[in-house]
Order: sequence, then structure tokens, then C-alpha cells
Amino acid sequence: MKIKDAVVLVTGANRGLGRAWSRLLAEAGARKVYACARDPGSVDLPGAVPVELDITRPEQVRRAARECGDTTILVNNAGIVRGGALFGGEAVPNLRQELDTNLFGTLAMCEAFAPVLRANGGGVIVNVLSVLSWISIPGGETYAMSKAATWSMTNGVRNALRSQATQVLGLHVGFMDTDMTAGIDGPKASPEDVVRQAIVAIEAGREEVLADTLTRQVKRELSAEHGVYLQAPA
Repeated sequence: MKIKDAVVLVTGANRGLGRAWSRLLAEAGARKVYACARDPGSVDLPGAVPVELDITRPEQVRRAARECGDTTILVNNAGIVRGGALFGGEAVPNLRQELDTNLFGTLAMCEAFAPVLRANGGGVIVNVLSVLSWISIPGGETYAMSKAATWSMTNGVRNALRSQATQVLGLHVGFMDTDMTAGIDGPKASPEDVVRQAIVAIEAGREEVLADTLTRQVKRELSAEHGVYLQAPA
């Protein structure tokens, strides 16, 4: 699908990767960009259409599907990370919050917009995933659980929507230079570079993007005799 003249809806569009999505899609020729955030007043992108949307609130998800019925590309970018020790007493409540947004909220968006995309010719769904869909790291265990579940959900959605010709793209990425990783040392991908790779994949009809060296390495090593997910984090 071509980005030029597409109508795109981006969740979590007011900062970080979501803001890069909204800006670069417009620059690539999208006819309209719905930039969604809990507080639409925080969206400051010229030309974007701010939309109030908390993907954990079903009534707001349904309203977005009604009011943004010309959408042809849905970018499920919104996500949260809580962190903390796995056995510190907070893991279960943290995981519930992460699943509520990362899994259930994203699935709700897919379900609400599936008929919209079908009516508009099939369209595209992009689900932003993570290298932590496949491995776990100390302090990020519950986030990894939520992203592993969202990866599995993405595969299910892809199969469910094949008959209506909806392209479902899973975007896996490691650490990016955003607010979410501000306290983490080490190499970080540029959000703009990640989005550019995803745009190429959308237009090529692909189903998966591995956006950085770490993610590609981990994917290769999943099938090793001693899989990378069995190894202690470096």
C-alpha cells in the first residue's frame, strides 16, 4: 500500500516514536494523519488532526472508529512500561497495567478498526512490538511478557484479517532514543530511522520489520540449540 494519499491513525502520537510516525507519514504524502493521545492538546504537529484516545477505554476506541472512518492505515504505537523487580510484590499489578494497554488496548483497536479498513479496501495495521517479545531482561520482565503476548496476538490478527486483504505488520525494535529509555545506557535506534524502515515495509507489503542490529541478532538466535532466550542477559 502506498503512503501517498493514505489516511493514517497513530496512537500515542504526542511524543517519541508516535510523534515520529505522525510527522514522517505526513512528509511521505499521507493525505490525513489522525494523531491520537490521551490529551489531544499535547499534539503539536502542524497539519495533524488531534484525537482524544485512551486505548484502554472501550468507549473512546469505539468513538475513534466512528469518527475516523476514512482510516486506511492504523499504527498501534501506544504502549507503557512499568518495570520493577519480578518478585518484589509489584509485578502482578504492573503486568496488569502493561497488558491492559499493550495487549488488550491494542487488540481492541484492531477489532474496532478491522471493519473500517475492510470498507476502505483492506488497508494496513502496524503493531509496534519489541525485541523483548522474544527475550527477557532484569527489571523488564513484565513488559517482556506483555510484548510476547502482543506478538502472539499480532500473528492471530494477521491470520484473521487475511480474507479481507488487510496487511498486518509487526514492528520489532530494541532500545530507541525516546523518553521511555532515557535511563538506559547503550546503543539506541533513532525513532525516525525505525519509522522509515516501517514505511518501506508497508509499501512493499511485508509482514515484519526487525529494525535494528540487536533485534535481528536475537531473531536469528531463537532457533539455536541453546536459544538466546535461555541465556543470562549480558
